[in-house]
Amino acid sequence: MATFSINLKDGSVEQPKPVIVGIDLGTTNSLVAYMKDGRSTCVKGKDGKSTLVPSIVHFAQNEEIIVGDAAKTKLETDPANTIYSVKRLMGKSFKDVREQQDFFGYQILDDDTDSLVKIRVKTRFYTPVELSALILKELKNRIENELGTAVSKAVITVPAYFNDNQRQATRDAGKLAGLDVLRIVNEPTAAALAYGLGNEEGRTETIAVYDLGGGTFDISILRIENGIFEVLSTNGDTFLGGDDFDRVIVDFWLKQLSAPHSSDGFMSSDEWIKNKEFGQQIRLLAEAAKKALSSVEVFEGELNGRKVSLTRATFEGLIEPFVRRTLDCCKNALRDAKLDVGQIDKVVMVGGSTRVPLVKKSVSGFFQKTVFDSLDPDEVVALGAAIQADILAGNQKDLLLLDVTPLSLGIETVGGLMDVIIPRNSKIPTKAGRQYTTSVDGQKNLKISVYQGERDLVEHNRKLGEFILKGIPPMPAGLPKIDIQFILNADGILFVRARELRSNLEQHIEIRPTYGISEEEMALMLLDSIQNAQTDMQSRSLLEARNEANNLLLSGDKFLQQHNEILSESEKATTQALLKALREATKGEDKDAIHRAIEELNEYTAPLAHRALDATIRQAMRGKKV
Repeated sequence: MATFSINLKDGSVEQPKPVIVGIDLGTTNSLVAYMKDGRSTCVKGKDGKSTLVPSIVHFAQNEEIIVGDAAKTKLETDPANTIYSVKRLMGKSFKDVREQQDFFGYQILDDDTDSLVKIRVKTRFYTPVELSALILKELKNRIENELGTAVSKAVITVPAYFNDNQRQATRDAGKLAGLDVLRIVNEPTAAALAYGLGNEEGRTETIAVYDLGGGTFDISILRIENGIFEVLSTNGDTFLGGDDFDRVIVDFWLKQLSAPHSSDGFMSSDEWIKNKEFGQQIRLLAEAAKKALSSVEVFEGELNGRKVSLTRATFEGLIEPFVRRTLDCCKNALRDAKLDVGQIDKVVMVGGSTRVPLVKKSVSGFFQKTVFDSLDPDEVVALGAAIQADILAGNQKDLLLLDVTPLSLGIETVGGLMDVIIPRNSKIPTKAGRQYTTSVDGQKNLKISVYQGERDLVEHNRKLGEFILKGIPPMPAGLPKIDIQFILNADGILFVRARELRSNLEQHIEIRPTYGISEEEMALMLLDSIQNAQTDMQSRSLLEARNEANNLLLSGDKFLQQHNEILSESEKATTQALLKALREATKGEDKDAIHRAIEELNEYTAPLAHRALDATIRQAMRGKKV
């Protein structure tokens, strides 16, 4: 039921302000919070038990998509269709995560490009943005059930070390989930806000935020002066967390269970763990032991009729190497910030794994002061995000927010796509840039069209201006390096500069991006982007798949021409058939069919490419001594 207020003095109806929520989109768990009776509060599920939503998505056999606790139970029984730790993949290509691919129980697609990594689930291909959007939709549903009203505006937190690509990917995920992401906030900044740090006028404080979650660790050093948060340094380990604590307990118990026993004899740890049901059982018991040992000295349990136990002293011995690694990261962060321990005023603890007594004791000892841990470490980032959302809603007048650019600014790329260079709500003045190249051999001129808006296709956004970079030295496609810089000054005037780095050829233009757009038009553009997010994402994915396929078709044809002599007739025929299949797929509207054709072509031609490279090297080295 909708509620409204009446001003008793003049009888006017006062419209309620829209709710802006704070979201902690985590690697292991995610949360949503809002301001309730002047205090930030995390929202629990329908069962009223936990505020945590496991950041896990499961694709069931009946096409149903399950998110959260129900999906978590599928990690052991159906790992190929259960996606976890997707935050690790945000804004990254396969090349970025190649070394960690064994960590994931699901298939990550190697498409041999620098585009966003894709995850294969059955016959479909998903980006981290699409998967994160599913988690955000679950959080959106949770807060809407709590408030009984629609929610469309949010603040989302990210690690301080997230780069522009990762932050933009997080924004895109929010938009796809039906959320207008008003601000991307650094997680350590949100944690400091939750503790009310930085509110004292005229005071400068240096704060260390120690964040140890389920799968990741990071340490951030912040300087807060007059309500402005500056990140001095960050450090961490993206594969270190509470999951490692569970794993060493499992290994310890498996050694106990593998010892000779009077009733069931000797059984190897490998034999124990091959049983998936048992694997889930022992992992859950290890997690329970870790939590219990924060308050008791001895934990006892039972596995397959066998007693297992663990003392706190033994547990601390097992995890001490991991804790020591986090302190090494703290040393590195202090070194990068050019500070020593004595210059840190406060230490804030974030992440569920900081509940472990050894962690608290070790961190307190390292920084030589009592740590801030009175707030729930799982919730503190989401609570801070809700406070930031409240500031944006205009409910905390004493805190000043810097001016921001109201709509995203970018250029048109191949296929009519909008490539955002300065995202909306970026602080101004600001400067951002990106490098591009040509798409046609011998291209001498490049038209640069500048757009403003939130849609994925430029045809739906507002064109601000264009100019032509002339006289590029003729080179093969992909060889020129064209650096495009957007400089937005404090008056909201945009300068766009393009420079070909090999020839130093330069051109620029001055644009006033907000001219002629009213607040109402701006609001309509934002609303339009949210309402069409699903369609936009599908169009973008299809165009990107076609662009990727067309590049592969060109290189495939060149490959056949250049290496005709070393390929057998069968190999040439198969490659041509796969190229033909890819060419046909690009004519359709199914981006997954295009990706499947790309994958089949890459899998078949990879060995041929290696052979061709070896032949080229042999030819080049002929007659030479090494």
